[in-house]
Amino acid sequence: MAHQAHTAQCIWYSEDDTQACAKALAHCPAIRNVYIELEGNLGAGKTTLVRHLLRALGVQGRVKSPTYAVVEPHEAGDLAIWHFDFYRFNDPQEWEDAGFRDIFASPGLKLVEWPSQAAGMLPTPDLRIAIELTTQDSREVHFSAATDAGSALIKALPYAL
Repeated sequence: MAHQAHTAQCIWYSEDDTQACAKALAHCPAIRNVYIELEGNLGAGKTTLVRHLLRALGVQGRVKSPTYAVVEPHEAGDLAIWHFDFYRFNDPQEWEDAGFRDIFASPGLKLVEWPSQAAGMLPTPDLRIAIELTTQDSREVHFSAATDAGSALIKALPYAL
Protein backbone atom coordinates (compact mmCIF):
# COMPACT_ATOMS: atom_id res chain seq x y z
CA MET A 1 0.00 0.00 0.00
CA ALA A 2 1.45 3.36 -1.01
CA HIS A 3 2.15 5.96 1.62
CA GLN A 4 0.07 9.12 1.49
CA ALA A 5 2.16 12.26 1.95
CA HIS A 6 1.28 13.90 5.23
CA THR A 7 2.25 17.44 6.15
CA ALA A 8 1.50 19.89 8.93
CA GLN A 9 2.72 23.28 9.98
CA CYS A 10 2.59 25.41 13.08
CA ILE A 11 4.18 28.37 14.79
CA TRP A 12 6.31 28.01 17.87
CA TYR A 13 5.95 31.26 19.81
CA SER A 14 8.44 30.29 22.50
CA GLU A 15 10.81 27.55 23.58
CA ASP A 16 7.88 26.11 25.56
CA ASP A 17 6.19 25.33 22.22
CA THR A 18 9.38 23.62 21.01
CA GLN A 19 9.42 21.56 24.20
CA ALA A 20 5.72 20.63 23.84
CA CYS A 21 6.38 19.42 20.29
CA ALA A 22 9.35 17.36 21.47
CA LYS A 23 7.29 15.77 24.25
CA ALA A 24 4.50 14.87 21.81
CA LEU A 25 7.00 13.24 19.44
CA ALA A 26 8.68 11.39 22.32
CA HIS A 27 5.39 9.87 23.43
CA CYS A 28 4.61 8.45 19.96
CA PRO A 29 5.66 4.76 19.68
CA ALA A 30 6.89 5.37 16.10
CA ILE A 31 9.79 7.49 17.44
CA ARG A 32 11.70 4.33 18.34
CA ASN A 33 12.81 3.54 14.80
CA VAL A 34 12.75 6.60 12.55
CA TYR A 35 15.08 8.92 10.73
CA ILE A 36 14.21 12.61 11.20
CA GLU A 37 15.83 15.42 9.21
CA LEU A 38 15.98 18.88 10.78
CA GLU A 39 16.37 21.79 8.41
CA GLY A 40 16.81 25.46 9.16
CA ASN A 41 19.38 28.23 9.30
CA LEU A 42 21.88 28.66 12.12
CA GLY A 43 19.97 29.63 15.25
CA ALA A 44 16.61 28.37 13.98
CA GLY A 45 16.24 25.91 16.86
CA LYS A 46 17.23 22.50 15.46
CA THR A 47 19.54 21.58 18.34
CA THR A 48 17.06 23.00 20.86
CA LEU A 49 14.37 20.69 19.49
CA VAL A 50 16.76 17.71 19.65
CA ARG A 51 17.77 18.57 23.22
CA HIS A 52 14.12 18.71 24.33
CA LEU A 53 13.33 15.48 22.45
CA LEU A 54 16.23 13.61 24.03
CA ARG A 55 15.25 14.86 27.49
CA ALA A 56 11.62 13.80 26.88
CA LEU A 57 12.86 10.35 25.86
CA GLY A 58 14.80 10.07 29.12
CA VAL A 59 18.37 10.82 28.01
CA GLN A 60 20.43 11.86 31.02
CA GLY A 61 23.51 14.06 31.15
CA ARG A 62 24.68 16.84 28.90
CA VAL A 63 23.24 16.99 25.40
CA LYS A 64 25.74 18.77 23.21
CA SER A 65 25.63 19.59 19.54
CA PRO A 66 27.68 17.15 17.45
CA THR A 67 28.95 19.93 15.17
CA TYR A 68 32.60 18.92 15.57
CA ALA A 69 32.16 15.19 16.23
CA VAL A 70 29.54 14.83 13.42
CA VAL A 71 27.62 12.28 15.52
CA GLU A 72 26.78 11.93 19.21
CA PRO A 73 25.32 8.60 20.35
CA HIS A 74 22.76 8.50 23.17
CA GLU A 75 20.67 5.89 24.91
CA ALA A 76 17.29 6.12 26.58
CA GLY A 77 16.65 2.76 28.21
CA ASP A 78 16.87 0.25 25.37
CA LEU A 79 16.48 2.93 22.67
CA ALA A 80 19.60 3.74 20.65
CA ILE A 81 19.70 7.35 19.44
CA TRP A 82 22.16 9.00 17.08
CA HIS A 83 22.28 12.79 16.71
CA PHE A 84 24.12 13.84 13.57
CA ASP A 85 25.20 17.33 12.57
CA PHE A 86 26.60 17.44 9.05
CA TYR A 87 27.27 21.21 9.08
CA ARG A 88 31.03 20.69 8.71
CA PHE A 89 30.75 17.43 6.75
CA ASN A 90 32.42 17.56 3.35
CA ASP A 91 34.14 14.21 2.77
CA PRO A 92 31.99 11.41 1.34
CA GLN A 93 34.73 8.92 2.23
CA GLU A 94 34.18 9.82 5.88
CA TRP A 95 30.62 8.47 5.47
CA GLU A 96 31.99 5.00 4.71
CA ASP A 97 34.94 5.15 7.11
CA ALA A 98 32.79 6.24 10.07
CA GLY A 99 30.22 3.47 9.54
CA PHE A 100 27.30 5.85 9.06
CA ARG A 101 25.69 3.49 6.51
CA ASP A 102 25.54 0.79 9.22
CA ILE A 103 24.04 3.21 11.74
CA PHE A 104 21.25 4.19 9.35
CA ALA A 105 20.55 0.50 8.60
CA SER A 106 20.27 -0.36 12.30
CA PRO A 107 17.23 0.10 14.55
CA GLY A 108 16.88 3.23 16.62
CA LEU A 109 16.25 6.94 16.29
CA LYS A 110 18.40 8.95 13.90
CA LEU A 111 18.25 12.77 14.10
CA VAL A 112 20.10 14.73 11.43
CA GLU A 113 20.89 18.44 11.32
CA TRP A 114 22.18 19.91 8.03
CA PRO A 115 21.21 16.87 5.91
CA SER A 116 21.98 18.78 2.69
CA GLN A 117 25.70 18.51 3.53
CA ALA A 118 25.44 14.71 3.17
CA ALA A 119 23.03 14.72 0.23
CA GLY A 120 23.14 11.57 -1.85
CA MET A 121 24.32 9.45 1.06
CA LEU A 122 21.32 9.68 3.38
CA PRO A 123 18.21 7.53 3.02
CA THR A 124 14.79 9.11 2.64
CA PRO A 125 13.77 10.53 6.01
CA ASP A 126 10.62 9.31 7.71
CA LEU A 127 9.99 12.89 8.83
CA ARG A 128 11.44 16.22 7.76
CA ILE A 129 11.09 19.16 10.12
CA ALA A 130 11.92 22.55 8.62
CA ILE A 131 12.26 25.38 11.15
CA GLU A 132 12.24 28.98 9.98
CA LEU A 133 13.01 31.88 12.28
CA THR A 134 10.23 34.44 11.83
CA THR A 135 11.00 36.79 14.73
CA GLN A 136 13.54 36.66 17.54
CA ASP A 137 11.28 34.30 19.50
CA SER A 138 8.90 32.66 17.03
CA ARG A 139 9.47 30.01 14.40
CA GLU A 140 7.36 28.71 11.55
CA VAL A 141 7.68 24.93 11.50
CA HIS A 142 6.81 22.60 8.62
CA PHE A 143 6.49 18.86 9.09
CA SER A 144 6.58 16.51 6.10
CA ALA A 145 6.29 12.73 6.33
CA ALA A 146 7.59 10.33 3.69
CA THR A 147 6.59 7.12 5.49
CA ASP A 148 3.77 5.77 7.63
CA ALA A 149 6.02 6.14 10.70
CA GLY A 150 6.56 9.81 9.82
CA SER A 151 2.80 10.28 9.44
CA ALA A 152 2.24 8.69 12.85
CA LEU A 153 4.65 11.23 14.34
CA ILE A 154 2.81 14.13 12.71
CA LYS A 155 -0.53 12.77 13.95
CA ALA A 156 0.93 12.68 17.49
CA LEU A 157 1.45 16.44 17.45
CA PRO A 158 -1.21 18.34 19.39
CA TYR A 159 -1.73 20.75 16.50
CA ALA A 160 -1.41 18.38 13.53
CA LEU A 161 -3.86 19.03 10.76
